[in-house]
Amino acid sequence: MKATFTPSSGVDRREVLGADDVTDAELEAMVADLWGVPTVRLRDSTAEPVAYDVPSILTGARTWVRGHADTGEDSGAAAREFTLFVKRVHSWRHSPAFAGVPPEIGEWAAASLPWRAEPLVYASDLCERLPEGLTMPRGLRVEERPDETATIWMEAVAADDVAWDSDDSVRAARLLGRLSASRAVADLAAIDPQPWHVESFVAGRLAYTVLPGLHDDATWRHPAVAAHFGDVRDGLLAAARHLDVLAQEFASSRHLASHGDACPNNLLRRADDVGFTLIDFGFWRPQPVGFDLAQLLVGDIQIGRQDADDLPERAAACVASYAAGLADEGLDVSLAEVRRGHAVSLVLFNGLPSLPLERLDDPDEAALDHWSRQRAAIARYSLDVLASTEPG
Repeated sequence: MKATFTPSSGVDRREVLGADDVTDAELEAMVADLWGVPTVRLRDSTAEPVAYDVPSILTGARTWVRGHADTGEDSGAAAREFTLFVKRVHSWRHSPAFAGVPPEIGEWAAASLPWRAEPLVYASDLCERLPEGLTMPRGLRVEERPDETATIWMEAVAADDVAWDSDDSVRAARLLGRLSASRAVADLAAIDPQPWHVESFVAGRLAYTVLPGLHDDATWRHPAVAAHFGDVRDGLLAAARHLDVLAQEFASSRHLASHGDACPNNLLRRADDVGFTLIDFGFWRPQPVGFDLAQLLVGDIQIGRQDADDLPERAAACVASYAAGLADEGLDVSLAEVRRGHAVSLVLFNGLPSLPLERLDDPDEAALDHWSRQRAAIARYSLDVLASTEPG
């Protein structure tokens, strides 16, 4: 959602928005709200799809809307430039990926993945409740439709393409701890009324796309897997045998407010600012203590933007920092509870699904080998931290 926009020469209006578009009067009202003025007069506007290379099954479109408006009655008043970000979200059933779901479980599968959290969050006052150091784009217009789609118009936020280091992760972990423990945020933690349970993840994602490959000897004979995952095979299979126990522990643990996908890609930064701007609230809901640490630590590793060489050391620092963030908000949670919550969440959502099943036919053997090595490091760390912690 970085405010970088280069309009195409052939786009002179907002046709690319299709049904997501609004009237000029409605756009003027949003710009006035954005600028904090009574009214504006639209001079011109264009729309263009956002160049974004991270797919999401709950997102239908991302669009920049940019233009000029003035706040004066005089036709000669100076015009100011504005930029808005428009995001369409939807039920999983609207995603092309849903075509791969067996028809007999289609309705269950669609209901198992909540999609309304993001429009509800942007229609709320969460931006005013976040702890100091965290911000979010301000929602200007949210339109939910009967067909299980919603369009969110929000302010564009500036961000710099700055590489993450360990200090950034540790700082973010403390703020995520404060987010989880904040009394002000807690009132909105369960804003999405659609139920979700870890059993849905186990019976869906793990049972259909992870466990078959995990139990297939052919997977382990693949050179990229054999080279890097051999020492974690027994551990992963043992975790799979205890999957129901781990899921039950996950479900019965203390739950707090959670961003749900706090990877570095969803924590925008400016080079001269120590804070973070949260985006992408699709998985916002209460989750176990320490849940957000998983994506913070391994999200960039999973997509090839970061290596796992320092993962155990960085994780230890982030777990301690997250616990300190809980304490900052007056919540007394032991470091052992944070570590265990992190361990169980990490194994379920990142460790067990770490095998590179979706890329085993990649013709780029060097890239596959590197990626497999990184994914194996995630599996290894997740099993190590699980083994070194005990249920509460």
